[in-house]
Amino acid sequence: MLHHLRLTWRKRASLGLVCALAVSLLVACGGREGTNGEGSSAQSGTPAAASGTKNAPDAGADKETARTVKDELGHEVALPASPKRIFAPYLEDSLLTLGIKPVAQWSNGQSGLVYLQEELKGVPMLDMSGGFPSPEALLSHNPDLIILHTAAYAANGGYEKYSKIAPTFTFNNASGDTKKSLVALGELLGKTAEAEQALKAYDQKVKEAKEKLPKTTAGQKIGILRFAPRGVSLMGVGHLAGYVVHQDLGIATTTLLGKESNINVSMEVLPQLDADYLFFVNQYGQGTERMKEMTESPLWQSVPAVKKDQVHEVSDEHWLGSGLIAYGKMIDDTVRLLVK
Repeated sequence: MLHHLRLTWRKRASLGLVCALAVSLLVACGGREGTNGEGSSAQSGTPAAASGTKNAPDAGADKETARTVKDELGHEVALPASPKRIFAPYLEDSLLTLGIKPVAQWSNGQSGLVYLQEELKGVPMLDMSGGFPSPEALLSHNPDLIILHTAAYAANGGYEKYSKIAPTFTFNNASGDTKKSLVALGELLGKTAEAEQALKAYDQKVKEAKEKLPKTTAGQKIGILRFAPRGVSLMGVGHLAGYVVHQDLGIATTTLLGKESNINVSMEVLPQLDADYLFFVNQYGQGTERMKEMTESPLWQSVPAVKKDQVHEVSDEHWLGSGLIAYGKMIDDTVRLLVK
């Protein structure tokens, strides 16, 4: 009898072991499939992932395709194999150009990048008017890759905080050279073909615009004024819209600006502003007081563009943007306003 019980127990134990192995195999296969979708159970950004190794990819990532790269600040970043939930504030333009929708978007108060809102419909906003969001706020969106467009966001321990949530790649200043940063993003996210295609399309747009402009811009100078709460600035070759108008379209800058990428403009220097055309931007509607003060001054009338009635307000929605989508809209505006 005892011998019979021992045999029965052994059979049951063997059967249990087989069942356990079968369940384990099914779970492993299911987990491997889950890493390909946004809703996988092995997501970084959860409290457990945040307490793990800094800048390490998810445990569920495909080790054969995961790789380590250096960002522009020298950090070694272990990229997840196929990031699905990317947070890259103020790089939404470039992400969309590559066919990627971020998990959350930059906003100034309740306003995101207005010219992109149709494409970003349904993407939650994170208010960055007071600086980079707290790790807790960011954690709630469960990103699996964070991309910082400027080194300022990584300062004062910021990088260490964010890299605990998800692998974090930092640009020194992505807005300083939008085309270069687009190529870098393409390489980072496995979208090199998309980046190359977008740059070719943009170059073609520039070429077509330049063919229309020479008759109206030959020997003419354009100034791009930015009215903001803290003051008025003239945007030059290396600064956002200035890059598009002066570098890409080849329209001359003012003598006052020279080779500077950006200079402050006071009442005293207005008579030196030798612009034949003026484009001006009211930053987020917050530069109205400065704009009224300057444009109502008698000194404003000394500017050649004002005398010729060639002053145009342009939309801050995309003229303060950084990315090929914004740049394309700036080109459209420039051609529309200058070609008669």
